Amino acid sequence: MCVGEVTELGEDVGEFRLGQKVAGYGGIREEHVWDANNTRTLPQGVPWQAAVCLDPANFALGAIRDGHVRLDDAVAVFGMGAIGLMAVQFAKIAGAFPVIAVEPVPLRQNIAAKCGADLVFDPTTSDAGLEIKKATDRRGADVSIEYSGHSSALQAAIRGAAYGSNVVCGAWAKPFDAGLDFGSEAHFNRVSIVFTRSCSEPNPDHPSWDEDRLLDVAWCHLMSGVVSCEKVVTPMVRFDELAQAYPKIVDPTENVKIEVEFS
Repeated sequence: MCVGEVTELGEDVGEFRLGQKVAGYGGIREEHVWDANNTRTLPQGVPWQAAVCLDPANFALGAIRDGHVRLDDAVAVFGMGAIGLMAVQFAKIAGAFPVIAVEPVPLRQNIAAKCGADLVFDPTTSDAGLEIKKATDRRGADVSIEYSGHSSALQAAIRGAAYGSNVVCGAWAKPFDAGLDFGSEAHFNRVSIVFTRSCSEPNPDHPSWDEDRLLDVAWCHLMSGVVSCEKVVTPMVRFDELAQAYPKIVDPTENVKIEVEFS
């Protein structure tokens, strides 16, 4: 997602003005030419970080809906990348409590807490599934959302799940190695594994919901300020630093969602 100012308008474009701050999809470049129908306007005072979080936000919103999160559900979110951090915040908006973040990286643990997670568990120093059970009077999480892509996280989600609950798989995971156990805990907890992807049509709630509606609703939440994005967008680098910074996106200890600044 890119954010910038309007510097030129086509003859038939009437809904935008020069100097207006707008956002749209595009690659890493200094100038973009966008169709007016695919361009969004940022309200006055809204930080640009809110706009560039539209992409993780629509996937997170889809995961919340596909998992059927309800008021006062206990929700566990695994993986505090950009989508996971959005999922934590959308779970809070939906009225979930407690919202539990599971993440091994200290940087992302701290951001999860700042984004509203009621509890943060480090899976490298604790049994995350067991801790989720303890934190919910042994009921387990009513909805678990997995965005790390690790088999150990999926296993912990099943271990910490409430009976008959939903485990939502959102990460685009690589093939899992041996070790994922669908034995006793999976059978005793009787979870439903739900795969979520907001841009795969038709949406599970078709025809009422589709990708366009998810994007529009996510955008409204982002523009309203109820979702915090400035903590999620880190680090920000200049274009002339990109060659050195871009390879670091594979290292979660130093970043969440890298952004490039041209001015």
